[in-house]
Amino acid sequence: MSSSRGLVAAFDLGTTTIAASLLDPVTGTRLAATGALNPQRPWGTDVLARLTAGENPETLRAMQVALAREMERMTAELLERVGAGGEDLACVAIAGNPSMETIALALPVESLAHPPFRPLFSAGKSVSTLELGWSRDCPAYLLPLPGGFVGGDLLAFLFGMPEAPAAGTLFLDVGTNAEIALFDGERYLATSAAAGPAFEGGNLKCGMAALPGAVSGVLIDGDRVVITAIPGAPPRGICGTGVLDTVAALLEHGIVDATGRLLPAAEIDSNLANRVQEVNGVPAFILHRDAKTVVYLDQEDIRALQLAKGAMRGGMEILLGKAGLSPDEVSRVVLTGSFGAVLAPDVLKKVGIFNEKMVRITGFVREGALAGVERVLLAADGIDRMEDLAQKVRVIPLSGTPLFEKHFLANIDFPKQPKA
Repeated sequence: MSSSRGLVAAFDLGTTTIAASLLDPVTGTRLAATGALNPQRPWGTDVLARLTAGENPETLRAMQVALAREMERMTAELLERVGAGGEDLACVAIAGNPSMETIALALPVESLAHPPFRPLFSAGKSVSTLELGWSRDCPAYLLPLPGGFVGGDLLAFLFGMPEAPAAGTLFLDVGTNAEIALFDGERYLATSAAAGPAFEGGNLKCGMAALPGAVSGVLIDGDRVVITAIPGAPPRGICGTGVLDTVAALLEHGIVDATGRLLPAAEIDSNLANRVQEVNGVPAFILHRDAKTVVYLDQEDIRALQLAKGAMRGGMEILLGKAGLSPDEVSRVVLTGSFGAVLAPDVLKKVGIFNEKMVRITGFVREGALAGVERVLLAADGIDRMEDLAQKVRVIPLSGTPLFEKHFLANIDFPKQPKA
């Protein structure tokens, strides 16, 4: 009997969260999965902050070590869950945006931190986990980086699709960076819009990742606010779906206007006015209050979401323009991201990211990037096929282009809501 079970581990390295799974390549089964916060958050909540920090070699090494320890801890947890040991791990595959993969290898970050924002490598990298700062030696494959801020995580999402896309299919991986791809029939046009961490609940006053206790759903029914939180802890913060749900509901009920202004209590003619209060000198809408915690969304949080959705919609419009398509000519929308719950496409219409047609043609894929990394590990020619896919992606940079600025500014406001 062999002493090793030859198991493989898949990682999706997000800026805010990390997802990991353990697979048996013989049966193709996912044996276990886990998630954690990215331990690099003390050095910044977005990639640019971390790249700036990483220009100091000691800080870069510290970020690599923090990440390596967390990935090893997650791997040990997964192996323990299935009664396996370190000797049972045959290899790992890792997808992340260019910043995450570069920091994972502790490579110089200068080319990514400054225009024209190019990664040091574009083809996938086969290395040892020792080069990632792990204590154990195991083969590792880092997915290719097509360019700019378009990385292996978007490629993994595209690779994980069970069938070839139709022309006009739009792919959205919404996280701290909104990575967007449009299949034009022959190749993928791709870009990354710096959405900031609002979609994942990061950087907001009560924001948190999609972990137990995160408010993930919000419904306003008359004067009542009904919240749904991820089970396992009392409500203690708000994640991406909760943020979008809250803003959509506040828009629908006229408590936030199209410019993004949270109306003062005096201008609200219902009992919901009681929920608009100042918190630390900033107007806020209170979602939940108990003896220990107040969960709220304030005016600055709403502005952060406006910037994120303006960037995302602007990026989508630029890709459509390059492909000569209008938003109404999109044939299908595939959405993924670590929101914490399935995101209702209707909510994306209310906040101004989708139009009416997109709502009808959107499908949500849980853990889209992680599924793609798993597919690379399980397919006999997975790495070759991944490298081929990377060649079919044309990156369209947005940063500093006047056209993007124009689309971004045109999409800052929320849509005017129909009168109830």
